[in-house]
Amino acid sequence: MYELTYIIRPDMDADAKKALVERFDGILKDNGAEIAKSEDWSSRRFAYEIAGYHEGVYHIVNFSAENDAAYVEFDRLAKISQDILRHMIVKRAVESAK
Repeated sequence: MYELTYIIRPDMDADAKKALVERFDGILKDNGAEIAKSEDWSSRRFAYEIAGYHEGVYHIVNFSAENDAAYVEFDRLAKISQDILRHMIVKRAVESAK
């Protein structure tokens, strides 16, 4: 299971932001990922300026994937997107059954 957090430019209108999220969710799905949850977290003020912005909209995606193709492709495209200011992909530890 992976957790992906990315920060979207705060000056995007609602329709453009929705299209961006759908596009990047689609990139994950098209590369074999199964999305468990994809939702906005909140708009937060940054500790320091990023690309001329002082705040951004945080979006969280929890997904599973059999191989690394989904997050590698997301990472590649997010790095060149002007709309995603930062992103981070973390592999979550598997909880053992008790």
